[in-house]
Amino acid sequence: MTPACEQRLDQGLDRLGIAIDTQVRERLLALLALLHKWNRAYNLTAVRSAEEMVTRHLLDSASVMPLVRGPRLLDVGSGPGLPGLVLAILDPQLTVTLLDSNGKKVRFQRQAVLELGLDNVTPVQARVEAYRVETPFEQIISRAFASLSDFVELTEPLLAVDGEWLAMKGRAAEQESQALPASIALIERRELHVPGDEASRQLLRLRRAENILTGSREGSRS
Repeated sequence: MTPACEQRLDQGLDRLGIAIDTQVRERLLALLALLHKWNRAYNLTAVRSAEEMVTRHLLDSASVMPLVRGPRLLDVGSGPGLPGLVLAILDPQLTVTLLDSNGKKVRFQRQAVLELGLDNVTPVQARVEAYRVETPFEQIISRAFASLSDFVELTEPLLAVDGEWLAMKGRAAEQESQALPASIALIERRELHVPGDEASRQLLRLRRAENILTGSREGSRS
């Protein structure tokens, strides 16, 4: 990768308040190089420039890191593995499953996992409607998968009882959040300030409303 890419990554992570060691930095740059290489042949993303990929893919993915706690995270509609691959690199203790139905994008995910030595990442090729697990996930994230209502409805069987959804959204966040059913509670709306990107970005945290009410009642009895 070029010095300009490295500088943009270093400065961007610093502005996000994310400190990394040499191994993490090397893995992020290796992921960038691999994505840029594969994109020329397989059209994984509309972003062509490696420098722009730093901003719109690596830093955008990293911007949600403060709200990712896992320990098991499902990245739905992951595409070429974003934000899941970046989050897994930043936190090796996080167990990440990447879910997408597109074969070429999942093949890229698998190659990235292999080349970067990410033993905390599992790529899965499947439609979300058909995907089921024995142990639901504590958190489910989506970067550009579907409308907020569809995201919640399709993944609800995959979320742990006390789990939460993390939805990365743009300008449509307000309108889509108003269309949520009463059974789903929006517990936090956080502005995402991605270094180098002026676009409006938000992260919405959602939980089942019944769990919020149960927690309130338990708190009032204590």
